[in-house]
Amino acid sequence: MRGCPQLLVLWALPWLLRAATPQRPEQQPRDPGEFDRVYSGLVSLSTENIYSFNYTSQPGQVNAVRVYVNSSSESLDYPVLVVVRQQKEVLSWQVPLLLEGLYQRSYNYQEVSRTLCPSEATNETGPLEELIFVDIASMAPLGAQYQLLVTKIKHFQLQTNVAFRFTASPSQPQYFLYKFPEDVDSVIIKVVSEMAYPCSVVSVQDIMCPVYDLDHNVEFNGVYQSMTKKAAITLQKKDFPDEQFFVVFVIKPEDYACGGSFFIQGKGNQTWNLQRTKNLKVTIVPSIKESIFVKSILLILSIFLSFYFGFLLFVLVHYIRFQRKSINGSFGSNDASGNMAVSHPIAASTPEGSNYGAIDESSSSPGRQMSSSDGGQPCQSDTDSSVEESDFDTLPDIESDKNIIRTKMFLYLSDLSRKDRRIISKKYKIYFWNIITIAVFYALPVIQLVITYQTVVNVTGNQDICYYNFLCAHPFGVLSAFNNILSNLGHVLLGFLFLLIVLRRDILHRRALEAKDIFAMEYGIPKHFGLFYAMGIALMTEGVLSACYHVCPNYSNFQFDTSFMYMIAGLCMLKLYQTRHPDINASAYAAYASFAVVLTLTVLGVVFGKNDLWFWVIFSAIHILASLALSIQIYYVGRFKIDVSDTDLGIFRRIAMVLYTDCIHQCSRPLYKDRMVLLIVGNLVNSFFATFGLIYRPRDFASYMLGIFICNLLLYLTFYIIMKLRSSEKVLPIPLFCIFATAVVWAAALYFFFQNPSSWEGTPAESREKNRECILLDFFDDHDIWHFLSATALFFSFLVLLTLDDDLDVVQRDKIPVF
Repeated sequence: MRGCPQLLVLWALPWLLRAATPQRPEQQPRDPGEFDRVYSGLVSLSTENIYSFNYTSQPGQVNAVRVYVNSSSESLDYPVLVVVRQQKEVLSWQVPLLLEGLYQRSYNYQEVSRTLCPSEATNETGPLEELIFVDIASMAPLGAQYQLLVTKIKHFQLQTNVAFRFTASPSQPQYFLYKFPEDVDSVIIKVVSEMAYPCSVVSVQDIMCPVYDLDHNVEFNGVYQSMTKKAAITLQKKDFPDEQFFVVFVIKPEDYACGGSFFIQGKGNQTWNLQRTKNLKVTIVPSIKESIFVKSILLILSIFLSFYFGFLLFVLVHYIRFQRKSINGSFGSNDASGNMAVSHPIAASTPEGSNYGAIDESSSSPGRQMSSSDGGQPCQSDTDSSVEESDFDTLPDIESDKNIIRTKMFLYLSDLSRKDRRIISKKYKIYFWNIITIAVFYALPVIQLVITYQTVVNVTGNQDICYYNFLCAHPFGVLSAFNNILSNLGHVLLGFLFLLIVLRRDILHRRALEAKDIFAMEYGIPKHFGLFYAMGIALMTEGVLSACYHVCPNYSNFQFDTSFMYMIAGLCMLKLYQTRHPDINASAYAAYASFAVVLTLTVLGVVFGKNDLWFWVIFSAIHILASLALSIQIYYVGRFKIDVSDTDLGIFRRIAMVLYTDCIHQCSRPLYKDRMVLLIVGNLVNSFFATFGLIYRPRDFASYMLGIFICNLLLYLTFYIIMKLRSSEKVLPIPLFCIFATAVVWAAALYFFFQNPSSWEGTPAESREKNRECILLDFFDDHDIWHFLSATALFFSFLVLLTLDDDLDVVQRDKIPVF
């Protein structure tokens, strides 16, 4: 009997171990639950409730279940834990639901409802029995009250062209199913709300579980964008293997992502409950078909190729007229003999007082370069390597001639076209070759960058990166808004056409020089085409860079769209000035260096110009001082000089004398009245821009800078045309038509420009509030029309500069005034 105690201990050991094990919560299984019935209960450390629900899913029918749990407990230490088990998925959350905000703030939501991942029976599987377990537990020692409601969603599947309204909140997100119809390849999800806030997120996710429908994970999968009042997402069937997707709607706990204000209320928990509900309406409509793509491409090609047809027709008519004149022997000069004696422009008879400081040709120094009228060789090629720009202006007597000639009270074109034509032409061709180099070096990194932007958008699905007009953004390939890129084709086509027009004129002028045509050598505005070639290249490059910007338009790359607009405006002003000042226009190196300074200031303005007052003070000072310095240069035709080598403070006496004689003594009767009027108005306009920028500090600094350039260009062009008419010069029908077309097209273009279907000045959600439907062929929006019209307006503007002085081709240069 000795072994009896040992046997007794072994027999009692399992009971002792069971007694030592901590007690598990008591599970209270329920009978199969009923949908649409509210269950109330109490859970604690020792009590856990499990509910079971089942239903039958028929083939072709999608069933979704929504679970609602409410708890009166506000304790975050002992929340109510909810676990929902399905056949293949487990979903869990806690009540109160804790959502994070900025600055470590958190918000508690005591009412939570979630949609369970739906199931769908197929014809192969037949009807399916679905079983759902809802497990509710808590570690609260004294227990926590709860309410449970499980419902079937009646309208879970969205229909095409049928609007559906619903409500969502941060703790009660919603998502729905959409299936592509057989005859639809692309759709647009349009979401609208009458209230801007609370801020929300619209997401499109593949058919997979779990569905990411909370603020902290909605960005983990699919395509998404923030929303205030509008949202639109374009989707293609080919991107979804199952030809269906979920549309998820999440309300954010704070509004900072949408541009809303928020208040710092400390880092503690904030009870927010149901105060952030939002009513939404979603409509899914078919997008355009491929035939619309084809029609739109054919339309834009037909519009701009018609300009080529018009140019060919003009050339043909001109050729026929030339052939007829050639047969009749009537081409050549205007007189009956077809010849005209070569005159000396500077010594020619001029109005009284206009020969002040004139130099007779016979008394000019031997070192001065001979113009074509002085016995030069105009028939030589412009590319003669023996002629260099440094060949002129190297002798002291040249400076004395300049001082005498350019300070005359009445200047004529012959006074400012004394240098060798081959040298000047070669000087201006540098503009053409330099802008090609600049365009290549500028455009290639831009193209690489926007491709990276588009790749990031496609990979991450974050549609807040780019500020499209989502209601009219048609994807094509990897591009999200192909229509905005295609609409820039007009700049390239019309820029190339302008190059062809300039090339034709250049060839005809060369032939006239080779034939020693007296009208080409002695009459009219000297023909230098380098700046015109540069303008054509700039227009084409603007089209390329604008297309690059619209690959992914946003605040960071907007300068891509405006940088060459600065150059176009600057080149037009230089060309207008060069027309009557061919000898003293800025060199290509100085001009492009100035453009580089402008771009540098623009970049600084984009970075620092938002709220930094110090930047605007410095920029306004630079702006006004640069305007004054340029005004002095123009007023004195480049002959204003102060000897800075004077060490006995004579420089200051010289400055005081100049200010007294030219600014105070002659204010009532300036020596060059027309120039003075232009410069006064120009400085007033630039002072207005500087003051406006200093006071209002516009956020869009790039457009602000572009406005300065455009206003100065328009002011100078208006002054030029007025002075041309004052000088009894004519405006021929072709330039008159171009002026009229330019004004009309620019007015129409500006109307569409200010429609603003998107804007990166605010948040992406605020930009989408401005989104608009397509207005042309269901493919192009207002901004696309702006692209069409602005390209056409720039083309006509270039033609104005090219043809404006055609009436002077039969006027001697010593009778063409300078202004």
